[in-house]
Amino acid sequence: MNKALLALADGTVFEGQALGHEGETIGEIVFNTAMTGYQEILTDPSYKGQIVTMTCPHIGNYGVTRQDVESRRVWAEGFIVKESSCRPSNWRAEQSLDEYLEAARVTGIQGIDTRELTRHLREKGTQQGVISHIDLDHRRATEKARTAPSIIGRDLAAEVTCGKSYDWTEGSGSWTPVANGHQPKQPARRYKVVVYDFGVKQNILRRLVDVGCTVTVVPASTSATAVEAMKPDGIVLSNGPGDPEGVPYAIESVKTLIGTKPILGICLGHQILGLAFGLKTYKLKFGHHAANHPVMDLRSRKVEITSQNHNFAVRPPAGVTVGAATQPVITTPLGRVSVSHLSLNDDSVEGMVCLDRPVLSVQYHPEASPGPHDSAYLFEQFVGMMEKTHA
Repeated sequence: MNKALLALADGTVFEGQALGHEGETIGEIVFNTAMTGYQEILTDPSYKGQIVTMTCPHIGNYGVTRQDVESRRVWAEGFIVKESSCRPSNWRAEQSLDEYLEAARVTGIQGIDTRELTRHLREKGTQQGVISHIDLDHRRATEKARTAPSIIGRDLAAEVTCGKSYDWTEGSGSWTPVANGHQPKQPARRYKVVVYDFGVKQNILRRLVDVGCTVTVVPASTSATAVEAMKPDGIVLSNGPGDPEGVPYAIESVKTLIGTKPILGICLGHQILGLAFGLKTYKLKFGHHAANHPVMDLRSRKVEITSQNHNFAVRPPAGVTVGAATQPVITTPLGRVSVSHLSLNDDSVEGMVCLDRPVLSVQYHPEASPGPHDSAYLFEQFVGMMEKTHA
């Protein structure tokens, strides 16, 4: 097995074995604590610009199947695992993980201590790194990582969005998400929903179909005027990669659309909504990348186990305290905004509800994939907002 190295911008170097496509790759190193779902993670456009470390020590044991992709291609810049299974065992498997990475031309590394790497990132913060199979010189690799551009301020959504609008009709098939012990209610009418593609995952689109929506996906740069001309019943702002401040055109469009139709924001879409309302965003030390993060719905006091993938978060204004004992209301130029969901790991804002306009947003992924389906009810709440506007 050929040698490979991982070099971080701070000079830390790990030596291991080559995985996937032979080459060299650069990206921000993040860690994900999910035990399964590596294919969904690799194909999540939110990982554009990042190299993903899996903390679970054995990855690839059930192989890869085309049915589990979340987008049209792999978007992660690289992949880091402790041990990659070379003999997957699952009746659905079509390829091994190594074969999949090779076909996608994604450079990875295995055989390093991913627990040590994760502890380092938690203590020092995420940073740029290099995986190389072709240049094993520690000094040169470290310098490449040190001089690599940061994701702060970059418009990565423009690199992952669709080239033109399209309709999406596929639901989840025989499986539909269960919320509170029952299948989602099918509305009396089908609502037309426009989804802004900032890096949308396909299972968001499937969940919308599941709850009775007719879905049209539009590029990230689509103007508010163009969306209004489509006469939708509701608008979804999707997940996506990078810094929300790197998409000022999207923020301006959302400012115009707030109050015209019900809006659901997810992940990057949630952050864009925060900026549109006049709030600020900030970069987390090491982000939230997992399928097991506890979040409290402050409206019901219920705790959900959520799937998350983001490096930025919405910051409450100075003087506003966010915690499990409070549900603060923030006055903005576009209406009063209530913090609806709270991270129980670090008290960061995980959701917002506008009290004066039909707007709901969450920082995590209610469609999961991978992850638990505790949050599937949010798609029903979005349909409920559209029902009220037609009442």
